[in-house]
Amino acid sequence: MTVAINIAELILFEDEYVVVVHKPCGLMVEPDRNGHLNLLHLVRAYLRKSLPKEAEVYAQHIHRLDRPVSGIVLFAKQRAVLKNLSEQFAARTVKKYYQALTTQAPVQSSGVLEHWHRKEKKKAVLSPEEFPYAEKALLRYSIVQQSADRFLWNIELHTGKFHQIRAQLSDAGCPIMGDALYNSTQPYKPDAIALHACKLIFQHPVTHREMVIERTAEF
Repeated sequence: MTVAINIAELILFEDEYVVVVHKPCGLMVEPDRNGHLNLLHLVRAYLRKSLPKEAEVYAQHIHRLDRPVSGIVLFAKQRAVLKNLSEQFAARTVKKYYQALTTQAPVQSSGVLEHWHRKEKKKAVLSPEEFPYAEKALLRYSIVQQSADRFLWNIELHTGKFHQIRAQLSDAGCPIMGDALYNSTQPYKPDAIALHACKLIFQHPVTHREMVIERTAEF
């Protein structure tokens, strides 16, 4: 990304133990081999400003979003809480909600998409029938028609597979706007697709209260 990012403006929640950030589309969550600007680096630089020089800066993302996707990302600020948060994601007790924009809609305006899913190279492959090395992929959706050719999807993700939402909506004949990898011919924004992680519900690793973090898509 070439646009300057003020990370402080993207903080959705922060306390001594966690920080929740809104990731802009086009920004990677973690470093890659090419040294691109990434959210992890920005969060650590943000935390450094409030600490003494000799203090250790710790931040670790608990989950990821694809580079062209915007939305909510949770970071641990202490190693002591990393295990708890990671286990919540592994146990699927964390609830994840997304919004997407498409130019097509299925016959049913609400329902469930369920497939067998496998990652092959840099794409997800789906099938209605079980096949080797595949795992179940499940999401629940409802759709609001915004105009003749704009449909807003509200999605609850029940499994967190590679490119799951992108592949499942495409398989349903409704590729996400801008997602050329999954058959969209409709442009969206540079280095972005119309998919946004809009809500995250998890248990605070120390207070154990339910945390509900929301930020609506700006489609």
